[in-house]
Amino acid sequence: MEDAFYEGVLEILNDGVYFVDNNRKIFFWNKGAERISGFAREEVVGKSCADNILRHVDDFGNELCIKGCPLGATMKDGNAREMEVFLHHKQGHRVPIQVRSAPIRDKQGKITGAVEIFSSITRTSQALEMIKKLQKELYRDYLTGLGNRKFADMNLSNMLHGLREHGVRFGVLFVDADHFKSVNDIYGHKVGDDVLKMIALSIAGGLRAMDVPCRWGGEEFVVFVPNATVGMLHRVGERLRMLIENSWIVHNGIRISITASFGGALSRDGDTAETIVDRADKQLYRSKEAGRNCVNVDANAG
Repeated sequence: MEDAFYEGVLEILNDGVYFVDNNRKIFFWNKGAERISGFAREEVVGKSCADNILRHVDDFGNELCIKGCPLGATMKDGNAREMEVFLHHKQGHRVPIQVRSAPIRDKQGKITGAVEIFSSITRTSQALEMIKKLQKELYRDYLTGLGNRKFADMNLSNMLHGLREHGVRFGVLFVDADHFKSVNDIYGHKVGDDVLKMIALSIAGGLRAMDVPCRWGGEEFVVFVPNATVGMLHRVGERLRMLIENSWIVHNGIRISITASFGGALSRDGDTAETIVDRADKQLYRSKEAGRNCVNVDANAG
C-alpha cells in the first residue's frame, strides 16, 4: 500500500524520475521521464541508463554515461549531486535538463542504488512564441517549427533598425548541415526530413530565450543573437555544433548522425541585410574549407 502511494505521487510529477540498482539497471521510470525523454517505460525498464537511452553530455560534449556519470559517482561516494546536462531524446535531438541524483540506502545504510530527478530547462524562444500568436503559417517553417525565411528576413530587418536607431548590436550565425545530400540519397527524403527536424530541435534547445532560430532554406539555418560579442557568438556556435554532433536518429536499426558547419558575423554601423549576411556566409565557407564541423566568426566587430 505504501509503495503504491509513493509510486502514485511520483507519477504526477512534471519532473522525470527514475531509479537504478547497483548495476545501474533501471527499475522505475515515471510519466515525467517519458514526456521529457520520449522513451516509454517499456523501452527502458530493465536496461542500463547507458544503453543508448539518455546518454547525457555536458557543455563540452563529454558523454557522461561513459565517464563522469553522476549516478555512478553518487552510488560510489553517497553524495547527492546536481548539474545541467543535455539528454538524448528518442527523436534524436538534445534536450537541456537539470539533473539531481541521490543514493538509495537500505535499513542498514548500505547503498543499493540511486535515483535521478531531471527537469527540462529548455528556454522557449520568445520569437517562436510570437509566431504562434501571429499567423503561424505565414512565419513558421512547416517542417521544423522554427521561423521560416520570411520571418528571418523580417527579424533581420528589425534588428538592423535597432542598430541604426539605438545602437543595439547583434550577431548572425549560419548553420549548414554537412553532406546532407548523402543522407537523402542513401536513406530517402523522409529520413532527411527527420534529420532536419532533429537539427532544428537541438538548435532551439541550445539557445537563450532572446535568440531567434530560423530555417534559411534547405539544410541551412540561421540564428540571430542579440547583444552579441565575437566570443559569445563563437561560444553559441560551439555549443550548437556539439549538440548537433551528439544527436542521432535510428532508422531500420541504423544510427544516423550528422555534423554542421557554422559561420558568424557581428553587426557593424552602416550594415545592410546583404552586407552582414555576406560576411557570415564567408565565414561559413571558411568552415567548410577547413574540413566542416567547425565554427568561424568574423573577428572584426563593428
